[in-house]
Amino acid sequence: MPRLSGRDLLAVTAQPVLLLAAGTVFVLIEARGWTAGHAVFLFQFAVLGYLVLLEHLIPYDPSWRPDRREWGWYAVYYVFTAVGGASGQNLVLLAVGAVAPPRPALPLWAEIPLALLVGSLASYAVHRAGHTYAWLWRLHGVHHVPGKVNVGNNGVNHVADVLISQGFVQLALAMVGFSGRAVLAVGLFVVAQGYFVHANVRVRLGVLNHVLVGPEQHRLHHSTDLSEAGHYGSELALWDRLFGTFTWRPGREPKAVGLVDPDAFPATGRILATLASPWRRSAG
Repeated sequence: MPRLSGRDLLAVTAQPVLLLAAGTVFVLIEARGWTAGHAVFLFQFAVLGYLVLLEHLIPYDPSWRPDRREWGWYAVYYVFTAVGGASGQNLVLLAVGAVAPPRPALPLWAEIPLALLVGSLASYAVHRAGHTYAWLWRLHGVHHVPGKVNVGNNGVNHVADVLISQGFVQLALAMVGFSGRAVLAVGLFVVAQGYFVHANVRVRLGVLNHVLVGPEQHRLHHSTDLSEAGHYGSELALWDRLFGTFTWRPGREPKAVGLVDPDAFPATGRILATLASPWRRSAG
């Protein structure tokens, strides 16, 4: 059996390490009583740092690395994304707090996988809707403007798109009545996956590609060839399999990523124009 090199080992273990880290943080929050909000915030930056390091060690495409100017843009979009996500969650809490059951119906070990299924289905549905309905695409298309996919531009989103998508997922979880502990566990997994699937890393996930979403699948989602640009799930590959939008196969890579019509949206660096564009004109 051939011996794995250091880069091969990183390619194989990149996703399992992230999943182990998410589980460890959840256990520590439960055991040590850490403040969940602070822990998730720090975990997010730890994931970002880990993946930036991998992008330098095992890059998929070195030309996709952000330059200093792009990092500046991404930082501004990150703030908008954080505001949109928090606003969506808070609106949902205000709307459904009065009707949520006081106690979960299931034990935590059963709640967590069920919450993951429900949350990932809601995420798949709202993401696919963002590519299907023109009025949602005017918001979501902002995310597809960059002609590269990397961990930094994971946060390139229109604030209203994040508010709608995060709010919809949180609403689905709240209406079912999952406990805050289960939602937290799923949230840590979603944070790790959201950054990981955008990472500009050459991974070797093998059979995991048929269970979990990874960069190999998500790069196809950003493809300018719409016949291969399925993969609306960001967490589980199950829903793309079930609804016929799974297009990945070993060795399949996009020839180009970005918009089919690059003039349909303002360039990523034109931040104010990007925020205003959905209400100024119809994006293609």
